[in-house]
Amino acid sequence: MSDSDPTRPSPPDDSYLRALTAATERAVATAEPIGSEHAGAPGPVRDGVTAAVGEYASELVALSRDLHAHPEEGFAEHRSVRAVATLLERHGHRAEIGVGGLETAFVATRGEGGPHLAVLAEYDALPGVGHACGHNIICTTGVGGFLAAAQAQRQTGGRVSLIGTPAEEGGGGKETLARAGVFDDVDAVVMLHPFTHDIAMHPFLGRRQVEMVFHGVAAHASAQPFMGRNALDAAVAAYQGVAALRQHLPGTDRVHGIFTDGGARPNVVPERAAVLFYARSADPVTLRDLAERLTAIARGAATAAGCTVELHWDAQPPYLPIRFNHALSGRWAVNQEPAGRQPLPPGIVPEFLTGSTDLGNLSYRMPAIHPMIAVSAPTVALHTVGFAEAAGSEAGDRAVRDGALGLALTAVDYLSDAALREAVHAEFAAAGGPLDVPTFFD
Repeated sequence: MSDSDPTRPSPPDDSYLRALTAATERAVATAEPIGSEHAGAPGPVRDGVTAAVGEYASELVALSRDLHAHPEEGFAEHRSVRAVATLLERHGHRAEIGVGGLETAFVATRGEGGPHLAVLAEYDALPGVGHACGHNIICTTGVGGFLAAAQAQRQTGGRVSLIGTPAEEGGGGKETLARAGVFDDVDAVVMLHPFTHDIAMHPFLGRRQVEMVFHGVAAHASAQPFMGRNALDAAVAAYQGVAALRQHLPGTDRVHGIFTDGGARPNVVPERAAVLFYARSADPVTLRDLAERLTAIARGAATAAGCTVELHWDAQPPYLPIRFNHALSGRWAVNQEPAGRQPLPPGIVPEFLTGSTDLGNLSYRMPAIHPMIAVSAPTVALHTVGFAEAAGSEAGDRAVRDGALGLALTAVDYLSDAALREAVHAEFAAAGGPLDVPTFFD
C-alpha cells in the first residue's frame, strides 16, 4: 500500500462483472428466441417496406452520424430537429414543429382515420459525453421506420406518425406531450434503444426524484453551538436512513442521492442543507411505496435534529416502469430475423442492468414496445464515453439500418393485421388498461 498513489482511488474489483458477463454469455448461447403467432402484413407489403428501408439507408446513416457529431441537450435540440425535418421534407413529409408546447417536439403523419401507430424519436444528448445513450440511433431508426411504413400506408390503411419527443434524459418530454394531448388519438407506439444485446423486452424502472431541504437555526459553532439547530445533521441522518433502508428493499429497487447544500462555513451551524435522491422501482405501486418510505425518513431526520423539512418531488415528470406488450414485441423479434438478429426474451440478460425512460409513461397509456438493439460489447455501459463511441461506429450504422427495418415492418404489421391489433390491445387491457399517470402519485 505504501507504493500506491494517494491521489487516486483504488480501482473496483471487476471479478463480479467478469463472472456476470460469463454467465450472461452462457445464457445467451442457449436462449430460445421469441416468435409470433400472428401473420403480420402481407408479403408484398413487407417486401416493399424492406426495399424502401434499403433506399433510405444511406441517408439514415448520414443523419445518425450528423446528430452524433453535433449533440444537443434536452429541450435545446433545435439543430437536430431541423435536420430531421429537412430529411422528411425531401421525401414529401411535413413536420409540424413545436407541438405540445415544446419547441423541439414535432409530429409528421401519413394517412387518415383507422388505427393509428406512432413511431417515436429521441435526439437529446448527455452533457459532457454527447450521444452516450445512442439517441442518434433512436432518432434515425424512428425516421427510417416512419418513412418506409408511410410509403406502404395506402396498402395498410390507417395512419402512421413520427413523433419527436425531446429531453428523455431527465426532462420527461413524452409525459409533457401526453399531458398536452399529443398522444390522445394514438393507439400504439413503437421505438427502440441501443444496448449491448438484442432483446425483445427489457425492463426499465420507474423513477421519481425528491429534494429534501432541511431548515434549522444558525449559530456560532464555537461560541454558542447550543443555540443552533443543525440542518446538516438532519440531512446526514436522512442520508444514513436511506442507506439503512436499502437492505429492506426489493432487489429491483434503487435509491441514490447527493448532497446539494451542506452549509456555508464550518464555524456557522448550517441553517439550510439539502439532499437530492433518485428513487427507482419496477412497478408503479412499489415506486409509490418507496416514495412514502423516503418521506417518513426525511421527516424523522428533521424531528431528530430539531429542524423542519420541505420535500420537493419531481421537478420534472416522474417516469413509470415499462409495461411489456408480448404480442407486439413478438412481431419485432420476427422482424429482426431478416437482418440476422435474434432478439432475446426477458431474463437472459440480467434485468438489473437497466435505467429509466419516459417511454414507460406512455406504456401505461397505450400498448408500447421499447426493444434493445446491440451496438456495443457486453461490458460497455450506457452513459459512458465507450458507449458514445459505439453509437457513432459502424456497429451503430448497422443498428440504424436494422432498427429502421424492424420498426417499419412492425408498424405495417400492426396496421395490416386486425388479429394482431386485437391481441395487442387485449393484452394491454388484461394488464390493467390505461393508468391515470398525472394523478397516480398524488
